[in-house]
Amino acid sequence: MGAPIVEPAAPRMLPPVTDRTRAYWTGGAKGELLIDRCRECGRWALPTAARSECCGGERLPDAVSGRGTVFTFTVNMHQFHPDVPPPNVIAIVVLDEQDDLRLATNIVGAETAELRCGLPVSVAFERHGEMFYPVFEPVRGDGDG
Repeated sequence: MGAPIVEPAAPRMLPPVTDRTRAYWTGGAKGELLIDRCRECGRWALPTAARSECCGGERLPDAVSGRGTVFTFTVNMHQFHPDVPPPNVIAIVVLDEQDDLRLATNIVGAETAELRCGLPVSVAFERHGEMFYPVFEPVRGDGDG
């Protein structure tokens, strides 16, 4: 996949990395968005969990394409943290692999006027130490994001 690494626009409040979430938060080092997938039924799932909710099969991290569409979004104009200036775009992205595989994220590299539900996007990663935070950018012209 080889998703790009982008410069963080601002500091982030980062979640703890656990054994269960490590692949998700570090896959960006290889340009991969790693999402848990059931080895038995093949369903993708967020958040990470050891077993599939539908069949009880083992879930293990697997790379997705990193492509998706904006399901919904909001432009946050309020400064909720002193180090994070507005505006910032908070979105739910539906990943191409599965209709109900939705990821809460931020849209970067876009003017707010170009945002819309259904906008094709692709993953990029912000590096924060050893953590690679997935964000999404609009897919432009040649489809390379």
